[in-house]
Amino acid sequence: MSDAVTLTLATPPTQSLMADFVAADRFAALGEREIAGLPVMHGGRRATLGDFFRVQGERSRVVRVEGDLRKVEGIGAGMAGGELTIDGSVGRDLGRAMAGGRIDVHGSAGENAGGAPPGAARGMTGGEIVIRGDAGAQVGAAARRGLVVVTGNAGPQAGRGMIAGTVVVFGRAAPGAGRFLKRGSIVGLGAIDRPATFRYACTYRPPHLLLLLRYLRARYQLAIGDPQITGRYERYSGDLAELGKGEILQWVAE
Repeated sequence: MSDAVTLTLATPPTQSLMADFVAADRFAALGEREIAGLPVMHGGRRATLGDFFRVQGERSRVVRVEGDLRKVEGIGAGMAGGELTIDGSVGRDLGRAMAGGRIDVHGSAGENAGGAPPGAARGMTGGEIVIRGDAGAQVGAAARRGLVVVTGNAGPQAGRGMIAGTVVVFGRAAPGAGRFLKRGSIVGLGAIDRPATFRYACTYRPPHLLLLLRYLRARYQLAIGDPQITGRYERYSGDLAELGKGEILQWVAE
């Protein structure tokens, strides 16, 4: 058993590399050779994880992935526990349908982070994803529970069709944030291009948000200032085209 398993990208993929077996909880019972032998798909062709990554460590629920992973897709898909740290930007479907554990990305992420598999009605059902950069379209889409944090900008349709859960965006949220939101919260510390189907409710200091932002600052050392933690937020209810029980919370700079 090792303190951690480290995957270092040694042979960069030339096409999309589907690596959805890379999840912290799946490595807990695997040795180095077994991890290296896990299947991946490179441009639609079968390969193994060891064809692209150097593997160090074994039998640990703490995993670190290093390298330029922008062509690597599906990391953390279905993950149910453990801790996964990614040192570099990563491709689409990060933490797709995730159920538990923590994913901490020191870079940007592609489309559908924390989202749903193709044709499925549910995205992530638990756990935490922190993206220390920008996120592509539909981050947190169809989430039932869980937390997604984007310290940069979020692409179009952030939180689309969320059933519950929380998406926090430090930068700008592109058009369509919260579209078809049923329940759950989208928190904007920057500008949010809200759908017209959200209605202003009030301006207040949400006590649950104070606790959440303090937790994020302490747990992940994120740059969250006291003005954001104790400040006032405009609350918009919606999506009124759906149940109308969700919310967009927009920080009011003071």
